[in-house]
Amino acid sequence: MTLRMKNSTNILKQLKSKMGLSSLINQSSCSSIGGHSSRMPLKSPFANDLRSPDSYLCYSPTLFLPHRFESIQAGKQVDSVCGSVNNQFLDFPGGKVAFTPEMRFISESSDERIPCYRVLDDNGQPIFGSSFVEVSEEVSIKLYSDMVRLQTMDTIFYEAQRQGRISFYLTSSGEEAINIASAAALTNDDIIFPQYREPGVLLWRGFSLQEFANQCFGNKADYGKGRQMPIHYGSNKHNYFTVSSTIATQLPHAVGAAYSLKMDRKDACVVTYFGDGGTSEGDFHAALNFAAVMEAPVIFVCRNNGWAISTPTSDQFRSDGVVVRGKAYGVRSIRVDGNDALAMYSAIHTAREMAISEGRPILIEALTYRVGHHTTSDDSTKYRPVDEIEWWRTTQDPVTRFRKWIENNGWWSSNNESEIRSSARKQILHAIQEAEKAEKPPVAELFTDVYNIPPLNLHEQENLLRDTVKKHPQDYPLDVPL
Repeated sequence: MTLRMKNSTNILKQLKSKMGLSSLINQSSCSSIGGHSSRMPLKSPFANDLRSPDSYLCYSPTLFLPHRFESIQAGKQVDSVCGSVNNQFLDFPGGKVAFTPEMRFISESSDERIPCYRVLDDNGQPIFGSSFVEVSEEVSIKLYSDMVRLQTMDTIFYEAQRQGRISFYLTSSGEEAINIASAAALTNDDIIFPQYREPGVLLWRGFSLQEFANQCFGNKADYGKGRQMPIHYGSNKHNYFTVSSTIATQLPHAVGAAYSLKMDRKDACVVTYFGDGGTSEGDFHAALNFAAVMEAPVIFVCRNNGWAISTPTSDQFRSDGVVVRGKAYGVRSIRVDGNDALAMYSAIHTAREMAISEGRPILIEALTYRVGHHTTSDDSTKYRPVDEIEWWRTTQDPVTRFRKWIENNGWWSSNNESEIRSSARKQILHAIQEAEKAEKPPVAELFTDVYNIPPLNLHEQENLLRDTVKKHPQDYPLDVPL
């Protein structure tokens, strides 16, 4: 038996004895991640078998932890599982690199795409042998109810914008499962750095419909004091950082916050959301590298809905989506069906445990589809086929799929459905009426909360604005107090 074979055998024996992986080692990573194994739903709070066996081999702290600061030495005999020409290797910081006489370029892509973890099929039926974190009846009903509330809120606020009652809006249509299911798998101590399509996380955490309406109407009760565009929510109480329109700027911030949690030894992580378009920004690459090097407990959730406004992913990058980029930076990654609430819940729940207990970043690529327009300023039918939108809306709707699952479990009925939809609509309409009647913040609020003592140039700007409003009152809203 060669040295390589002996070492490989010894490593597997160590893994089996130390980690109890005798049965798991024989499975492929696809069988445990992709939902094709014969395992039953997980009843424990932490789903070990959702991890790929390969991840144990790659990240074992005793066998494969890189020594980053060792000196560079060449010519030593091989003392690892890797073979090389003449048994030579380069002892390079980060691990030993074997030499080869072949000039062999790494392929730009593999023959097969990374599989997508899924639990429920299109009809809401669990895939045979799928592995997932078990969800209670109580959590499942709240999860579905909040998806319905989010869906209803989007519909009504969108109509309010079309009526001219608010200036701007965007929906989460088609992406409700990513919102609500991910929020359900977290704790309120986990810090959220959103993009702008994650209001469902706030909804799950208890942000009221009235608070949503106050922000969209920019009234005096809005926590942002009317300074932000609609849907730019934020809440200190709910550990939800204020939305910024600038794409991907929240990603490095999230890593920094996660590293602070790690230094303070907090039992919490940071979760940041972004779209596929955000991965084309430099902030995405800087954040992943920063998180990997500093081993920050942060979960990157990419909503890959196929379109960065009007730019399709085929025009945006040539790689196999976003999930493969994690490996390049040393970040553990998984691709998930973003329209499967149960799969999203399981993936986020497990990722959170790994991020905190192992001190590592996780990248999740959630495959989904933006059924609605990008915003109220967009007409998506100009750049994508109507029948494509309709197919996703009717056959891949995450809300309908999850409803079928809870109905099959005997947890939901048509009466429950009518009640929740009627109640949500009434509550949202009432919230809008109240927000619309509320007083607007005074002009002076535009110049506060930046400096302890406002400088002279701000005083000058405020006076100039007041004079301009008085001279041209027809150009300014009448309900804004001077």
